[in-house]
Amino acid sequence: MVLQADKSASLPFMNRPALLDGSMAGDVGFDPLGLSNIDDVGVDLYWLREAEIKHARVAMLAVAGILQVEVFGPAPGCEMATDKSQMDAFWQLWNAHPQYIAFALILITVIETFSGIAITKARESGDRAPGDFYLDPLGFAKGDPEKLKRLQTQEIKNGRLAMWAASGLILQGCTTHQGGIEALQSSISANAF
Repeated sequence: MVLQADKSASLPFMNRPALLDGSMAGDVGFDPLGLSNIDDVGVDLYWLREAEIKHARVAMLAVAGILQVEVFGPAPGCEMATDKSQMDAFWQLWNAHPQYIAFALILITVIETFSGIAITKARESGDRAPGDFYLDPLGFAKGDPEKLKRLQTQEIKNGRLAMWAASGLILQGCTTHQGGIEALQSSISANAF
């Protein structure tokens, strides 16, 4: 007989994965694919958490950027990207100045290389939490540990939501060629009685 304490908080009909003990922010035992238990392929829970936090932060920036450009227009220097759909605006920018995008991709590759080295070294030494780049200008980490845990949980939950939102905005922009707000407005007006 399995005790209720061994059940996942997110999927009560499944057992809680052994490595997901609730110690990480936002950990509710959700791992239906068993990714936290992968062995012998160079992927461990530290690497998975680092990737989740990184993608969550990028997704939060992406959603804010997609909606900002649709509401306020293109950023200075990107006036050629006039389309409300960021997916179409990307191709307008690519057609006008592909070197900007190529430079950005090269820069991202260099940053990823150095951060990958840092992640590997930190994982081996154990002196760095996943996603912690020692950037805390407002001093959140120096205060109450419970407040820090709450802020970390809020960050990962908002990041998970942003990953879904960014995926939806990108897919919707590629299929309907409308901006996110524009598509919402047209959907509301189409369903109005």
